[in-house]
Parts: sequence; C-alpha cells; structure tokens
Amino acid sequence: MSKISVASVSQGAMKEGFLTKCGGGIKTWHKRWFVLKGDYLYYFKSPKDDDVTGTIPILEWSHCQEETNQKRKFCFSISSSKRTYYIVADSAEIMRGWIEAINKVIERKKPGAAPKPATVPYVAQPTAVRSDPIAPATPNPTTTDSYLPVPVKPPSNQQYPSPAQAKTPAPLSGSNPRAQLQAAKNAIPFLQDDDSKVLEFWQIWFDSIAPREDLAASNTGMGIDFTVSTSANMQKLTWRTGGPQNIFIQRMVDFFWNVGAPESEIDRLNDVGALINPFKIGSWIDMSAKGGMDGGWFFPVEISLKLAIEAADPGDAVRRVAEWADKHQVDKVYSIGRDMGAAPPRQTEFRVRLPGSDFDFQLQAGLDAFEMFGFPPFPDEAMRTLRSQNKEGLTLSIITSSEGFVRLGLLTPKPSTDTVLRLCAIAKADNDELAAFEGNLGTDGPAFAEYQFLKEGFGYGVYQEGFDIVFHYALGEELP
Repeated sequence: MSKISVASVSQGAMKEGFLTKCGGGIKTWHKRWFVLKGDYLYYFKSPKDDDVTGTIPILEWSHCQEETNQKRKFCFSISSSKRTYYIVADSAEIMRGWIEAINKVIERKKPGAAPKPATVPYVAQPTAVRSDPIAPATPNPTTTDSYLPVPVKPPSNQQYPSPAQAKTPAPLSGSNPRAQLQAAKNAIPFLQDDDSKVLEFWQIWFDSIAPREDLAASNTGMGIDFTVSTSANMQKLTWRTGGPQNIFIQRMVDFFWNVGAPESEIDRLNDVGALINPFKIGSWIDMSAKGGMDGGWFFPVEISLKLAIEAADPGDAVRRVAEWADKHQVDKVYSIGRDMGAAPPRQTEFRVRLPGSDFDFQLQAGLDAFEMFGFPPFPDEAMRTLRSQNKEGLTLSIITSSEGFVRLGLLTPKPSTDTVLRLCAIAKADNDELAAFEGNLGTDGPAFAEYQFLKEGFGYGVYQEGFDIVFHYALGEELP
C-alpha cells in the first residue's frame, strides 16, 4: 500500500492548514498539519510529511461545533459516538472556516444528499491472492465488554436504526442469508430486550454490512458470506460476514470508529491489509448473555503462516505456534483475524487446516497443539465422541496475545445428529433449544462442531472459561 502522504491527499482537498490537536490517551496538545478531503480529516506532523499521523472520520452523525467552555481560545470539536476530538485554531476566523468546511461534509452525507464516492485510508489494490470461502465459520477472540465501549445511540439523523425500529417479525427461514441472520437473532432470548446494549451493538454491526446491490458494482464476481456460531448452551454467539474488499472496507472502518475502536488498531488493520492485500475481507462480533461484547476483522485468504504472524503481537505464544507448525509441516493459514478492542492485550486468530488426509493423522497433530500450547486434554466423553466421528477435514483455531494463548479449538466437519446430541449432553445444554435455533436458521445442522478451551483469566466474568462445545452454521453466500 502506498503511504498516505500530504502530497497524496492535498490535490483536490477542501481545506488544509495548521491546527493544534489534543491527544487521545495522554491529554497533550500538538500542532499538526490538517487536510480535509473526502470523508476524512487527515493530520500530519508537517506540511511535507510522507506518512499520515492519524485520521478523523467525518460520519453522517458527526457533530462539529465551537467549544466555548474550553480553557483554550478558538477551540472546536468533532464528535462521533463516544469519540470527541478537540482542536484549536490560531484565530476565530480560521476556526469558523474549519467548522463550516467540516459541516459541509457532514451535510453531504445525510440522507437525500447527492451521492459521492467513498474514501478510506486503506488504499491497497487487489492482487492475485487466492480467497477462500469462509469455512469453517470462525470462533472469535473472546474479550470483555469493557474492551469495545458500549455503543451509544446516534442522533436522530443516524444511518443505523435503533433496535426498536429494526425489530420486525422474523422472516421465513431460508429465504436468504441476511434474512436467516435476522431470524437467528430473533431466536436468542437475551437479544429480545429493546433496551439491551448487546442488541444495539448487534444492530449497528448488522447495518454496517455492505448491501447486496453493491455486489454488482464490485465487479469481482464474489458474494457476501454469512455465518453464525453458538455455544451449546446458547450463552455466547459469534456473528460473521465477509465480502469483496472494495465494498466492505469503508463500512468496516466506519463501524469500528462508531463503536470506539482505537485509532492504533485501525492503523494496524491498514498495515496488515497492505501486507496481505486480500480480495475478500470481513468483520465479526461476539456477545454473551452476561453482556460480553467484542468485534474485529478477518481476512479469509490462504497465506503463509510466516506472513500471517505479522498480524499478531510478538511473544511466547507466537513462537510456540511457529514451533508446532514447523514440527507438523504446517506452512499456511486460511484465515487471519484480530480483535479491535479498546485495551490490550490484543488477540489474533489463526485458522489452519491440519495436515494429511487421514483422520487419525490430523487428530494427532491437533492434540499435539493442545499439549505444546499448554492446554489440558479433552474430557474423556468428549474425546470418545470426537473419535467416533472419524471424519478427516479437521481444522484448528489458535488465538494468541502478547500475554500468552487465549483459546484453542479443534473443529470437526458436519457432525451427525447423534454427535450433536452427545455434545449437548457433555455441555449440559438443552438440545431442544438448539434445535429451535436451527429451525429459525433454516439449516439442516451445524457445518462444524468445535471442541474448544478458553484459558483462565480471558473470560473476564462474561464468557465461560475452560472446556466448551461450539456449533458453527454456514448460512450461504449472497450473490449479485
């Protein structure tokens, strides 16, 4: 990806000049060169800087106004969701000029305004990287609801409807993947409260998914994938969608800004995107009945493990992943993803296909990962159930952080009805509730069953730690 420099954004810019910006975590003031172009306010350390210091998205529900209660003169703010930027100009005239220019961008984005091309910091162009379908559906990094700030309702001109407005009778199952996703949401008891922050988070994410009509304009021939996974007791769910990079990236970045993802992690997304440059990208969210919420991105592409590790934070966990992979001659991942939480430790997920075409050979490689990474063995009944399935096509989900391993999961394809019943019994879950959920989804059973273990300390009081069973459902592909 070409770096975003002053020269690259100055041409055709609406406005540019020096302003003084208040820092984020450490409240210090720094003079920066600002450039307003498209949907972003870029800022640099100097007028000739070759690398952008940061960006401020100008969203439909953003507010830009003078701040008369600040100690500094000629101060104005740009607010969106829970993030507010304070900026100081050198004079009242300069301040008013910036406020007017930024508000013109906001007005242009409101419903009924003339359409305009979307612009995002991520400017990489697709290269010949093979993109795989999202299979299996990802089990995602598990973090607390304090990681991503709980989203607040946007003002009345919001792009996203409130949960009360969005709640409609469940569509007929199987009508299309998007409708199936809605039907699944309507089947979850803890997502039925209109005042639920978890429901609001789900709705904001759902409405950030690129619309189907954008697929034809993408000229890629690819569709939009939808998947959902649930723990056997239905206390934790993960929602996942992916599609062509050129129609997903703008909405993804806006979603992350809206729910309070840190600027550094949005920059990380751009950096990894430039390195891998995938045709297809996606976003995910997970949630629990206890109020857990998290979200992040993923690239469903087959790349070298060495390249994928660039997305992760260094540490002992990543080193041991490389050792295990070298031992079992695993040199590729088919999906790489990362959470966008507001506080460390960051979590990165690698998806790998276990080597060989024989079930026992693949299983041994997977069990060796559990041992090498310091996870306990499966419960006896779970191991007997796993061996009775005896189907090759096993995959491994590995989640690492700078503080060590977070979670490890072994996924087995297309579990039989008998296997599902046995796994529900192991998890002490009501299989009738799961059957009703599947009925709303319109599926004939899980695409994968996952035997997973979440390390102690990473449940944060809202997710179940230790051994668990998770079922993954592929809802299909929405085509142009």
